[in-house]
Amino acid sequence: MIYTVTFNPSLDYVIQVDSLRLGEVNRTTSEQIYPGGKGVNVSIVLKNLGFDNVALGFIAGFTGDEVEHQIKSFGCKTDFIRVEKGNTRINVKIRSSEESEINGQGPAISQENLNTLLEKLEKLQEGDILVLAGSIPNTLPNDTYEKIMERIAPKRVRIVVDTTRDLMLKVLKYHPFLIKPNNHELGEMFGVTLHTDAEIIAYAGKLQKMGAQNVLVSMAGKGAIFLADNGRVSQSLPPKGERINSVGAGDSMVAGFLAGFLETGDYSHALKMGLCTGSASAFSEWLATRNQVEQLMQTL
Repeated sequence: MIYTVTFNPSLDYVIQVDSLRLGEVNRTTSEQIYPGGKGVNVSIVLKNLGFDNVALGFIAGFTGDEVEHQIKSFGCKTDFIRVEKGNTRINVKIRSSEESEINGQGPAISQENLNTLLEKLEKLQEGDILVLAGSIPNTLPNDTYEKIMERIAPKRVRIVVDTTRDLMLKVLKYHPFLIKPNNHELGEMFGVTLHTDAEIIAYAGKLQKMGAQNVLVSMAGKGAIFLADNGRVSQSLPPKGERINSVGAGDSMVAGFLAGFLETGDYSHALKMGLCTGSASAFSEWLATRNQVEQLMQTL
């Protein structure tokens, strides 16, 4: 089974404003409400691609109820931990001449809540996949990912990590199955600016030497570079299309890569499917569907 963890899920209120004017009354031309959070996005896209999974994390209040309801409406299974104080956050995504975001804070997660999550994760078994995605709320220790990976290391679970640079560097010693920095994050990890593909490959290789099994470096319109645990380096350009939405494209790439790998066991196919899934989300109003991904894969 695949499990995703989202420490701070959200309700994403996505609005279109033709011309945003600060300090004035603005009226929307369209609006949608979606469940949000990096792990939540991975869960929904995996299910869209035909892979059952369980979304884990923390929810609170009436907004938490709605997040869980919406996730289930997409066919995903959930096993959230309810936090007593506060509400699951609401994030406002404003689409105008430029994209702007106002992200809420979310509830305070206690050590007891975290212990409950750790107990759930200890039930995972060899062959399961765990996706740790997103940042860690400031109410929790910044070594929470490390504690999770240390705790379940004997289980031989394949762990995917997609998080901020410092958190990612700290978990490499636990040999995650896959990490997905983008090219800018990769450079920031080492205090350099990467200009060429050769430089990206060299520094992604450093992450492998530090413990990562597989490294997938996303590069927006330039596609992605993948360094496999067998030593092979692959690179591919993305399919062509008009970007409509930037929310969840990276999470969709992770989901697509996992789906492609689980379908075939072939890293080249996984890379292609990851790119097309990320692109399908970017070319859509929201997250990729199986049909959209298959159509794009025929173009590569």
